[in-house]
Amino acid sequence: MDFRRRTQPVDRLIGALDRTLRTLATPPRSQRARPRAVAQVEPLPARDAELSAALMRVNHVGEICAQALYTAQALTSRSPAVAMQLEAAAQEEVDHLAWTQQRIDELGGRTSLLLPIWWSGAFGIGLAAGLAGDDWSLGFVVETERQVEAHLASHLERLPVADTESRAIVAQMKLDEAAHAELAQSQGAHPIPEPLKLLMRGAAKLMTATAHHV
Repeated sequence: MDFRRRTQPVDRLIGALDRTLRTLATPPRSQRARPRAVAQVEPLPARDAELSAALMRVNHVGEICAQALYTAQALTSRSPAVAMQLEAAAQEEVDHLAWTQQRIDELGGRTSLLLPIWWSGAFGIGLAAGLAGDDWSLGFVVETERQVEAHLASHLERLPVADTESRAIVAQMKLDEAAHAELAQSQGAHPIPEPLKLLMRGAAKLMTATAHHV
């Protein structure tokens, strides 16, 4: 999507609907090559494969939410430049979405059964952030990405050591999320109040606990 051309509200709305349908109804396609383990990969024990699949399912849900958040924030952005920045970040999140889904399939797992619910909730949050203004919206990006970065770091600790394929994916995702936060910060992000940060952490904890199983 090119926000330099797509300036009318109706065009942004059409773009948002298109991304919604593509995210929820079609297999994601990455633009970048998937990160791969350097060492030769051996088959994982069943218990390790089950744990990895559950953790990657949580990460997949996080990427569904990221698509919804960025789509809603771009839709309500006042600045075409900020909207383009959000769209660029969203495309990198599509890469993450494709990588996590591929890995879940390889592990014999499944994605969450609640994807439309996760999308709807995250889209509503993104709308609220976007309507608050671009500086607050960018601040929301910074805090979200920092929390996601910490979450991915915890997954690197929990993933089986032998699951080098999943670990390679999560490590690259962590780097990308940090870059998104730094870019948003450099564009004039407004700091998020501490109570809102705590609320975001609580919502994320609920999501991850549920997505681990459902």
